[in-house]
Amino acid sequence: MRKHIKNNVSWVGWIDWELESFHGDDYSIFNGSSQNAYLIEEEKTVLVDTVWTPHRFDFVENLKKEIDLGKIDYIIANHGECDHSGSLTALMAEIPDTPIYCTPAAVKSLEGQYGKHGWNFRTVKTGDTLDIGNGKQLVFVDMKMLHWPDSMATYMTGDNILFSNDAFGQHFAVGELFNDKADQCLLWKEALKYYTNILNPFSALVAKKLTELEGMNLDIDIIAPSHGAIWRDSPMQIVKKYAEWSDAYQENQITVVYDTMWEGTAKLAHAIAQEVHLQSPDTVVKVLSIAKTDKNEIMTEVFKSRAIAVGSPTCCNSYLSSVAGWLEFLKQLKFKNKKAAAFGCYGWSGESVKLLQAKLAEAGFDVAEEHVRSLWNPEEDDFAAIPALVKSLLQ
Repeated sequence: MRKHIKNNVSWVGWIDWELESFHGDDYSIFNGSSQNAYLIEEEKTVLVDTVWTPHRFDFVENLKKEIDLGKIDYIIANHGECDHSGSLTALMAEIPDTPIYCTPAAVKSLEGQYGKHGWNFRTVKTGDTLDIGNGKQLVFVDMKMLHWPDSMATYMTGDNILFSNDAFGQHFAVGELFNDKADQCLLWKEALKYYTNILNPFSALVAKKLTELEGMNLDIDIIAPSHGAIWRDSPMQIVKKYAEWSDAYQENQITVVYDTMWEGTAKLAHAIAQEVHLQSPDTVVKVLSIAKTDKNEIMTEVFKSRAIAVGSPTCCNSYLSSVAGWLEFLKQLKFKNKKAAAFGCYGWSGESVKLLQAKLAEAGFDVAEEHVRSLWNPEEDDFAAIPALVKSLLQ
C-alpha cells in the first residue's frame, strides 16, 4: 500500500516488523526495520529503489495495484545491495526495457548478483541530472563507500527531497513513516547503532561527503533514507548528528567489556567500574559481558566512550575465543581518539593481558601501560592496581 510523502511522491516500500537480523546475522535488529522504496509521479514516473529479495514478488504485486508498471519511465538504483535491489529481477521481468539509473559500480554489483540480463543501464555521476517534468529534476550525488563503492543519493528539485539510501537511516520499523511520529528514544538509539556498526569505518568519507553536500547548496525539506524513519521534521538534525559522529565522537563514558571463565575476570570488571565512579562521579560507566550482550549493542556503547577496559582470562596461551571474535569486529569498526586498558586472570601461562594490549593497539586505541593481571582469583594486591589503570583511562 502506498503512503503519501509529499505532493506526487509516495512510499511504496516494505515494513519488516519481524526482522531479527541483517547482513546475515551480523547486525541485530530488536525494533523491526523497513526497506523504503519511493514512487515519483510527475510528467515522468520514477521508481526509486525496490525492496529486499524475499519480498520481491509481493512488492511487484503491490506496485501493480498502485500503478500500471508499463507507465514507469525510469528506475533509480541508488545502491546494488540486495535489500535495495532485490526486487529488480521480478520487476524487470515485467518491464525489461525500462532504463535503470545508477553508478558504474552499481552495474557491476547488480550484474554480479543477478546475472547479465541486458538491462538498460544509464550510468551517472555527481551533478548529473534527469528531467522528470513539471519543472523538476533528479540530481545524482555519488556516495561512494557510504557504505558500498556503488552507493549514490538522488535529490529531487522542487519538492526538495533527498533520497539518501543508506545514509541517515536506521533499522527501525515506523508504521507512520516519519521521524516526528516515531518513538524518539528508539529513533535516536537506532540511528546511533546504525551509524556505529555500518558507517563508522567510513567516517572520514562521511565528513568529506557532508562538506560536499553543503557545497551543492541543496535546499532539503525531507531526507528519505532506505531504512527506518523519513526525516521531515527538521531533517538537517540527522545531518548535524552525522557531522558530530564522524568527528572521532565520544561522550564522558567508560565502557568495561569482558568475558570470564570462573568469574575472576568478572570481579575485576566490576571493580574497575566502581573505581571509575569513585574517581570521576560524572562519568557514565557501562559493564558489558561479551558472552551475554549483543555485539552491536556493545559497539554502540564503545562508540560513545572516551575509553574502554577489555578483560579476558588466559585460555590456551591466548584470550577466550568469544573475545577474539569481538576484538576482530572492534578492529573493523575503526574507532578513533579513544583510550583502552586490559585486564584478566590466569592460572598457568598468563598471556591474555599482553595480547589484549597488542590487539587493542592494532585496533587504533591509545593503550595504557597500566593493567591488571591476576593469578587465579583477584586478591588485595590485584584490586590495588585498579586505581592506576582507571586514572590512566580518565586522563
